[in-house]
Amino acid sequence: MALRPGFADPVHDAQAVFRAALDALSRPARVRPLPTALAPPAPLSPELAALALALADADTPLWLDPPLAGSDDVAAFLRFHTGAPLTADPAEAAFALIADPARCPDFAAFARGAPDYPDRSATLILALRHLDDAAGPAFAGPGIRGRARIDAGPVPADWAGRLAENAAAFPLGIDLILTAPGRIAGLPRAARLLQPAEA
Repeated sequence: MALRPGFADPVHDAQAVFRAALDALSRPARVRPLPTALAPPAPLSPELAALALALADADTPLWLDPPLAGSDDVAAFLRFHTGAPLTADPAEAAFALIADPARCPDFAAFARGAPDYPDRSATLILALRHLDDAAGPAFAGPGIRGRARIDAGPVPADWAGRLAENAAAFPLGIDLILTAPGRIAGLPRAARLLQPAEA
């Protein structure tokens, strides 16, 4: 199979996607558009591909979940367009691409940073089927005025517990970038999932 093309305008397209990711993480739990014309090899979604091309480079190891890691075409696409090394160890990853979010590994499998270097942690990028900020669990924290809600799926059954543990570890922890077709939202480690009584 021929290698699928990357960004049509590598500099400007990458900048636009980078800004969308930065905006998503600085204004958590707010869904924003993430348009992309990429057509990567399945099961890599256009949104996962766009973020990988914008964020990853030779110094940022990528971890792929089993559906992605099982595709030679996906590996070739990412290596060619990003230059990023692919790692089989989630603890070594700067970014993790997750095509099957319902089976996302436990967050503890990924780097959570160290007290002196909290930035040495992983960012997980999930390809969801739906992403909506009109309903769902409520969050508070930096970048959120009052509270914000986000409904995302599919997610693991213990999603709420994972998010609570992740926020409790701040300033350590992982950051999450959530995607759905044409959409993006962020849940950085500082975003705190509110209990029903608080929401």
